[in-house]
Amino acid sequence: MASIQKRPNGKWRARYRDDEGREHSRHFDRKVDATRYLETVAVSIRTGSYVDPVQGRTTLASFYASWSARQVWAASTRRASDHALAGCTFADVELGKLRRSHVETWVKSMNLAPSTIATRMKYVRGVLRGAVRDRLLASDPSDGVALPRRRRAEHAMVVPTLEDVSAILAAAELWMRPWVELMAFAGLRIGEATAVQASDIDFLKGRRLHVQRQIQNHDGERLVLPPKHGSERYVVLPDQLLNSLARHIETIGVQGSEGWLFNGAPPSPNGLRRWFEKTCVRAGVTGISPHDLRHFYASSLIDAGCDVVTVQKALGHSKASTTLDIYAHLMPQAADRTRKAAAAAMAAAAPADYLRTGHSSK
Repeated sequence: MASIQKRPNGKWRARYRDDEGREHSRHFDRKVDATRYLETVAVSIRTGSYVDPVQGRTTLASFYASWSARQVWAASTRRASDHALAGCTFADVELGKLRRSHVETWVKSMNLAPSTIATRMKYVRGVLRGAVRDRLLASDPSDGVALPRRRRAEHAMVVPTLEDVSAILAAAELWMRPWVELMAFAGLRIGEATAVQASDIDFLKGRRLHVQRQIQNHDGERLVLPPKHGSERYVVLPDQLLNSLARHIETIGVQGSEGWLFNGAPPSPNGLRRWFEKTCVRAGVTGISPHDLRHFYASSLIDAGCDVVTVQKALGHSKASTTLDIYAHLMPQAADRTRKAAAAAMAAAAPADYLRTGHSSK
């Protein structure tokens, strides 16, 4: 219901009730302005873009406090989202006053790597879109905001050579070699490799590893968490790696009642990273991080002719498109393999004179 009424003071009062029965009103000097206002409100209600003027005065931070409590998140996702909102320069701005310029200014102010900026934008954009769905925002002010360009994967990625990996293994202390091998020859992330327990390894029937947890360092604590979303998986292991892990368990032993493979209960990824850096110095290898060993594993699978889905499952990517986005530049022979396969099929199926003359004989 809506109405326009002239007040004793000469003003025109435009009134309406929203879908929940709450009354709203505004006063205008001219009746035509009051009419246009009500027409605008009616259109926004019909199109689903209506925003309650009272709730529009809620700040982004206040909305996030209630919205985040309703989300089904892993603990690590909640921490990452909290961190992104804590650094958001417009968190205390009322939702009804948010503009694209607020988002652009925030992006411009972040002196961070492009990938980090994109990650923080992802979390803040999720909150903004939640406010749109709750009808506290008419539209998402982050839509179309340009982010710093990321370096192309082929330029940003470091893939260790066979010589690099061999030198690192040779310089590594025996009790820590399997940690390097799990990343270089099974593709585990640093947190996943650190979190391996003896019971995760099937030495006999499946000869594989169940990747079912990761460890993260956070505020001085070691948190044992599920793998990244969609990353729990079984990874088949080469016999050499199975033998290495068996020797490690037999000669070095395991840690704690859980059977951690590496020092600590639970081990610390940051501590192992520091060990890795010292090992690289002894090996004379520079510019290599533990995560680069995962790229080495992926490149080894691709060089061996494994298809994208196989690589995706081995690495624990939730989608094959993620694997392609990261490693497509490592597949330069794909077109040649396709051409050779098609040529072989054609040679086997087509008559000899067809191949020689380019058309069938009459």
